[in-house]
Amino acid sequence: MNLTYTQRGDYLIPNLVSSDPPDAPPLGRYGMLHKSYLRENNPARYSQLLLTERLYPLCREIDQAAQTRLDTIADREQAREIILAELVYN
Repeated sequence: MNLTYTQRGDYLIPNLVSSDPPDAPPLGRYGMLHKSYLRENNPARYSQLLLTERLYPLCREIDQAAQTRLDTIADREQAREIILAELVYN
């Protein structure tokens, strides 16, 4: 990774640009929550992931895993409700 810098007064500030493809889907709720958690509670890991361009893929992976778990829970809950309804009406 080749960083470029912009000088502001006496300071050199890195020009950080996400290499996330423009057509990539936006982060979902759980991806954003994980990103916020890292930024607030583990800034060193957040910075490392951001600089190595692994932050957004990680957050997307977490968001997808959480969504899959929620779908599984919803399916099980729906099946449970159907079974309970059949038991009550029979």
